[in-house]
Amino acid sequence: MNAFGDLNNQPLPPAVEEFVRQFQLHLPTHTAHKASGRRQAAVLVPIICRQEPTLLLTRRSDKLRKHAGQVAFPGGSADTSDLSLVFTALREAYEEVAIPPASVRVLGQLNPVDSSSGFQVTPIVGLLPVDVPLHPNEDEVAELFEIPLQEALNLARYHPLDFHRAGVSRRVYLSWYEEQFVWGMTAGIILQLAKQIGR
Repeated sequence: MNAFGDLNNQPLPPAVEEFVRQFQLHLPTHTAHKASGRRQAAVLVPIICRQEPTLLLTRRSDKLRKHAGQVAFPGGSADTSDLSLVFTALREAYEEVAIPPASVRVLGQLNPVDSSSGFQVTPIVGLLPVDVPLHPNEDEVAELFEIPLQEALNLARYHPLDFHRAGVSRRVYLSWYEEQFVWGMTAGIILQLAKQIGR
């Protein structure tokens, strides 16, 4: 799978160019270590290169056993045969949404986050061309939708919620876009990206 598509040879809209500059300017200075005992997973954080760029999200199928109906990024657990976590994110995005791996220009990754289901999840940020074909796998994805990137990166959209379970305190973030409810790990990843860009 080629992680760098034809976007390398195409001029990007000014808003996307500015996002890329800000993202690369504030890349993490060190690579986070794998958490001992945690299974590895990766998600693709896909940004569509419109004149006003958008963030592509999925709503998971209501038929799924875990996290049914939740808003998410395409992604999943790493296979032993995956060459890297970038490979994992691209493979899963192809399986869930039919995003051709060669069409993705990978910019880098965010710091891993721990999921409630025991995974350490690495977000991989990538650019998609406007005309990328998107065909959700009906067994896994109920809906695709886009949020304008400028709105998604607005820190004021995210509201913290603290809860306690089995003696452990945890904070999650909540946000809304039109009729979509974005929360938990997905909201946390977008918030992490927003903070990185806003530095």
